[in-house]
Amino acid sequence: MSNEPIIVIKNLNHYYGKGQLRKQILFDISLKIYPGEIVIMSGPSGSGKTTLLTLIGGLRSVQEGSLQILGHELSKASNRLLENVRKQIGFIFQAHNLLGSLTANQNVQMSLVLNDAIAMEEAQERSQAILEQVGLQKRIHSYPHQLSGGQKQRVAIARALVNRPKLILADEPTAALDKASGRDVVELMQKLAKQQNCTILLVTHDNRILDIADRIVHLEDGRLASPTEQAILDIESTTTSLVKAKKEELSRTLEELTIPQFLSLLQKLKEEFEQVLQAMNILSEQMLKANIEEVIRALAWKIAQIMAADRATIFVVDREKNQLWSKVSRSENEEAVEIFLPMNASISGYVATTGESVNITDVQQNPQFYREIDRATGYHTCNILCLPMFNSKNQVFAVVVLTNKLGGSSFDTNDERLLRELTAPLGVILEGTLSVLQQ
Repeated sequence: MSNEPIIVIKNLNHYYGKGQLRKQILFDISLKIYPGEIVIMSGPSGSGKTTLLTLIGGLRSVQEGSLQILGHELSKASNRLLENVRKQIGFIFQAHNLLGSLTANQNVQMSLVLNDAIAMEEAQERSQAILEQVGLQKRIHSYPHQLSGGQKQRVAIARALVNRPKLILADEPTAALDKASGRDVVELMQKLAKQQNCTILLVTHDNRILDIADRIVHLEDGRLASPTEQAILDIESTTTSLVKAKKEELSRTLEELTIPQFLSLLQKLKEEFEQVLQAMNILSEQMLKANIEEVIRALAWKIAQIMAADRATIFVVDREKNQLWSKVSRSENEEAVEIFLPMNASISGYVATTGESVNITDVQQNPQFYREIDRATGYHTCNILCLPMFNSKNQVFAVVVLTNKLGGSSFDTNDERLLRELTAPLGVILEGTLSVLQQ
């Protein structure tokens, strides 16, 4: 992506009405959006989302503040400049706005008619090609009344993209569609926009499509979320893709990730939780405690899979009670058992106290092994690899334990190296999660 934003908004205010009926709709809006980004704008009805979208699209005049689109300042812009900017933007609305007397192909060609640089033959070829890209090759000559709702919206997408715009503005494009059709439409927008390196700003109430976004901004009562509140929303947008699934779906999703993909996911979560850790003074419980527990447990299962271990467990250090806590189960479908380990009489407690890693090939012979954990779970521990997890203050706040290397062997130095690579970002994620839950 280019470093230069495609949308730059500074201190934008907007009003409806005059005199005593004048009402402020947008309050001090500041926002930057970069080339190639897919940004979703969320917020309740009446919050000013459509007003902001139409200002960005040059469909309304800027009243107060600065609004730069594609390098052009729209405040006090001439009609000719606004028209030139609009030609570089594709619009998609809740209502497809197709002309009933024209075929799908002709509706798409309408976007090219005003472009003098495109000959009629090229316009026909481009409109047919884009309709094929959206999966309507058999519906090119169909009229709107012959198309389903999803097909009409695909024509609208083709019409918006055929001119190869640098920016797409979409206002509730899935509102009139069922779940399957809505999902198909936004995934199609995402795919085509990425192919054309096109920026998308999409207004929606549809929580089912939030995961397609690179970023989510929230507008409520005419005000954008503060940077700190936005950092929390960014965390939620990433975590939502994990927690919204059922437990078995979550585990299956993680199981299918390769090691590089999983490390990439951890790194993304780490970077976002680092933002939250810088903003802890106003955090609130927006993360859903039960779901977060499942996320941490699922990540532990993925670590076990990568490390070829029978089990991976993350213990949280509670220094006030001088103990470590976790939930342990022998298999994915088995009910987890709550486990407490004493700090002064367990291997994990030793790791938490000293900050040193421990690799033991025959744990049953170790006097520090806390046998109650095997008795509680019906498990038989043979060997373990145990590493400390450090928080932002460089204190051990959790311990990750790998149990029983698969194949009958023991953990080695390569296992320890890889586990350190995995637990570095996971430590930031866990610290951020615990901080949220303690608010």
